[in-house]
Amino acid sequence: MQPHRTAMTAVDRSWLRMESVENPMMISAVLCFEQAIPMKRLKRLLTDRFLSYRRFRQRVVTQGDRTYWEDDPLFNIDNHIHHIALPGSGNQNDLQELVSDLNSTALDFNRPLWQLHYIEHYNGGCALLVRIHHCIADGISLVRVLLSLTDNTPEPKVHTLTPLRPAAHPQTSSWRQSIDRIRNSGHAALEQARLFLQSVEKDPGYPLKLAATASDVAVDCIKLGFAREEPDTSLKRPLSGRKQVAWAEPLDLSEVKRCARILKGTVNDVLLSVASGALHKHFKDTGEPIPDCGIRVAVPFNLRPLNRPIADLGNQFGLVLVPLPVDVHCPVMRFRQTRENMNRLKRSYQAQVTYSLLDLFGRGPDMLERRALNMLSHKASAVLTNVPGPKEPVYLAGVKLAQPMFWVPQSGNIGIGMSIFSYANTVQFGITVDRSIPADPQAIMDHFHESFDQLLALAGRPPEQRMTLVAG
Repeated sequence: MQPHRTAMTAVDRSWLRMESVENPMMISAVLCFEQAIPMKRLKRLLTDRFLSYRRFRQRVVTQGDRTYWEDDPLFNIDNHIHHIALPGSGNQNDLQELVSDLNSTALDFNRPLWQLHYIEHYNGGCALLVRIHHCIADGISLVRVLLSLTDNTPEPKVHTLTPLRPAAHPQTSSWRQSIDRIRNSGHAALEQARLFLQSVEKDPGYPLKLAATASDVAVDCIKLGFAREEPDTSLKRPLSGRKQVAWAEPLDLSEVKRCARILKGTVNDVLLSVASGALHKHFKDTGEPIPDCGIRVAVPFNLRPLNRPIADLGNQFGLVLVPLPVDVHCPVMRFRQTRENMNRLKRSYQAQVTYSLLDLFGRGPDMLERRALNMLSHKASAVLTNVPGPKEPVYLAGVKLAQPMFWVPQSGNIGIGMSIFSYANTVQFGITVDRSIPADPQAIMDHFHESFDQLLALAGRPPEQRMTLVAG
C-alpha cells in the first residue's frame, strides 16, 4: 500500500531548502530536570502526546519540483531516542560542550526530522536535548508542542491517543487536481469578495483604508529591500558550521517587570536593551570599534493566534529586523532608543512582508531563494527570539522542569543566535555562536546579567546621577 502523503506548504519548503552545512535548520531545546525520568515512562509519554502529531511520524520526500510529507513505513520511536551520559564531571560546561557538538550535526533526512537525547546524571537529575527541523513548524509552535508534554502537577494527566492508521487515498489524475485547484481558488475569491462587501457596508471608508494599508505594505517591502547591509564587524565572518552554546543563570522576572514599570516601557523593551548592552560590553572587552550605526537582529514575529490550540503544525511567522543600539553608551538611553525602535516596528507590516516572501520563494526555483536569503542575511548580525513560557513550574512524567532553554537556527551567513525564554517567574538567556566568530559565548551570557543590573540601578535616577554612575 502506498504510504500516506501530503504536500508540503511553500513556506515550510522555504525553511527546508535553507538547510546548509554551515547552518543546519534545527530548532533545539535543552530541558533540565530535578530528578531522573524513567525511560519507559518517557517513551510512553512521547507516544501518547508527541506522536499524536502525525508530522513526527512522517519523513520528507521529493519528486521533481514537489516536496511531500510521507508516513515513514519503518517508523520506530527507538530510532529517535538516544540514551547517553556526560563525560567528565557532568557539569554545565560538559553539557554545553555536548549540546554544541550535537547542534553542529544535521538530522537524518531518511527518517522523520526529529531526535531526542536523554542525558543522565546531570546536576542530580537529567536533561533532554530535543532537536526538530524548522520545516516541521516554527519555534513558538514547537515550544508549545514540547510544553504540551508537561503537566501543572507531578501527577500526569491521562491522555489517550487515537491510532494513526494510514488512510486509503484514491489516486487523482493531474487534470482533476487542476480542476480542483481552480474550483478552490474560485470559492476563495467569492469568499473574499463577500467579506469585502460586508466591510464596505459596515464602514464606507473601508476601501480607502484598504488602499492605505496596501500602500504601507508596499513601502515596508521597499524599505526591507533597500535597507543597508550590516557593518563589517567580527560578528559577520565566514561560517565553519561548528557551534558553541552557552546559557546564563536566570533573571528574576519580577525584577525585570519592575524595571520596565520605572522606565515606562515593556518587558520586551527591557530585554532587548539588555541584549544590546551585552553586545556593547562584548565590543568594549575585545577592543573592537563599535559600529556607530548599531547592528540589527532578525526577530521572529508570531502570526498564529496564541489563544488557539495548535491543531496543525507548520510555519506561521514573519521576521522583523530590529535595530540594537549597541553604539549607545548610557543604558537608559539605550533602553529609550530600543523602545522607540520597537514602537516603530509594531506599526509596520514587515513581519507580513517577510512571511509572504518566504511563501513566494518556496514556490520558485532554489537559486532564487538562495539569492534572496543571501540578501536578507546580509542585513542582520544575529537572530534573537523572545518566547513567553509557563508562569508556574511544570512537570514532565512527574518530574519538575528546573531550567528550559530553546534556540532557533540561523540562516544564510548569520552565525549568532540569542534566545530569551520566560519560565516560572524567571527569564532564561541562551546563545549559540559559530566557532569562526571571535566571541566568547559564556562571556556574553555574563554580560546579560551585568547589563540588566546596570540598567536597573540607573532606572529612575536623575540624569546627572546617571552620567556620574555610567562614567564611574
